[in-house]
Amino acid sequence: MAGCFELKKAKNGEYFFNLLAANGQGILKSEMYSSKSAAQNGIASVQANCGEEGQFECKTSSNGKAYFVLKAKNHQVIGQSQMYESESGCENGMASVKANGCSTEIKDLTEA
Repeated sequence: MAGCFELKKAKNGEYFFNLLAANGQGILKSEMYSSKSAAQNGIASVQANCGEEGQFECKTSSNGKAYFVLKAKNHQVIGQSQMYESESGCENGMASVKANGCSTEIKDLTEA
């Protein structure tokens, strides 16, 4: 079973998506978008960029935890990971996005 995207609407009316691994764990969260179509374009950008090593950037947060961002070709951040205790955890997360980010399954939860 492959991963999937969940498209959601926030309480403030904006849209965002999460990429879930096959086990249901969230591995990438998007920024907020003003429209549903913009969020859907963000999903398409993940699908297009997740297979390219150079589009990932591992970073360290102010509390010392590792995380990564996935960027589009224009260098705009598409999504960010959770925080990891180690850089190896961050690398495993990136590998999971590479494996699951091409998923075409999108669960539209915006009407829920």
